[in-house]
Amino acid sequence: MRQRSLIAITAALAAGALTLTACGSRDDDGGSDSGNGGGGTTVVIGVDAPLTGDLSALGLGIKNSADLAAKTANKNKTVEGVTFKVEALDDQGQPSVGQQNASSFVANKDVLGVVGPLNSSVGESMQKVFDTAKLVEVSPANTGPSLTQGPDWRNKKVRQYKSYFRTATTDAIQGPFAAQYVYNDAKKKKVFVIDDKKTYGAGLAGTFTDEFKKLGGQVVGTEHINPDTKDFSSVATKVKNSGADVVYYGGEYPQAGPLSKQIKEAGAKIPLVGGDGIKDDTFIKLAGAAANGDLATSVGAPVEELPSAKKFVADYKTEGYKEDYAAYGGYSYDSAWAIIEAVKKVVEDNGGKLPDDARAKVTEAMQNVSFDGVTGKVSFDEFGDATNKQLTVYSVENGAFNDVKSGTYTG
Repeated sequence: MRQRSLIAITAALAAGALTLTACGSRDDDGGSDSGNGGGGTTVVIGVDAPLTGDLSALGLGIKNSADLAAKTANKNKTVEGVTFKVEALDDQGQPSVGQQNASSFVANKDVLGVVGPLNSSVGESMQKVFDTAKLVEVSPANTGPSLTQGPDWRNKKVRQYKSYFRTATTDAIQGPFAAQYVYNDAKKKKVFVIDDKKTYGAGLAGTFTDEFKKLGGQVVGTEHINPDTKDFSSVATKVKNSGADVVYYGGEYPQAGPLSKQIKEAGAKIPLVGGDGIKDDTFIKLAGAAANGDLATSVGAPVEELPSAKKFVADYKTEGYKEDYAAYGGYSYDSAWAIIEAVKKVVEDNGGKLPDDARAKVTEAMQNVSFDGVTGKVSFDEFGDATNKQLTVYSVENGAFNDVKSGTYTG
């Protein structure tokens, strides 16, 4: 996923005075104690996500879930002699801040892996910084195909960075999956496509559009919105006059909620469909009653319904985190656990201790990491993409998202 926040970059951030935000109880150096480990060597797992602003509901779930993974590893002494500690930085959904955060993680010699970010555009800004330092990055939420397969991924897939991995599937699959549901299952034939001009939103709208047209659907209108505004009345009027029976929006819930509401107010009583970027309860709050009947796709199967996720859900509740694990909690836990597994392999291969070139070795080990995680089987293909390609369609019914269909894209 994703791209933005309305929070401006403060002067302190612009000057590089980044503050580490702890993911648990504080200790003297501002990190998270992440539970009691086995002592010895401390390995820091960085987390980069929007911890403030419009997208913080998703970002805080990412942070907390990575923290839970570290606490679990410490409690179980998963890596003998290693204590995992989580340190999180707020990227505010802004690429420039994310890039600064990446440099801060690189500068901390104890950081051997980073979970995040949420937004695909932020991910783009961080990749080279991490790759140059041979510091592994595992995103639970980036879905833009180009991050792993290159800008010309439709014609020729070329891996971009060997240090970049993700546990979420890509929009090369998510967009077409949504199009197939909208056309074949929801029986909608005329779509008005809107996006926020960002890496995630525009890319997702593009892959949806290609598949919808291939299926025989008609695109009756397109529009790009300014994500910094909440007045979409002119776009809503265009949708009403287009004769569309469905709207597809590539973007995130801070804009999707008001957009859905204003489209219905304009007289177009048709569903708005979006990707994982709108699949948060905040979307429903922003759209109000207009959200009923709207649809969203999201990566994986519903965590609450996965047998593999029962312990995660219970442990998250026991830890008493104030925020929900949200859409990417399970994927964030699995991203952090992938880093833990890679560290374990490196330590075991080096006689029970970390080698001098630990970062490079952890990055190498990540390619072959494979385990049964919260979200199912976790492993990576030759591009660093998740091998788990499952997706789910959700419908808003009576003020809540309910899953209506899970599966994989069949092109």
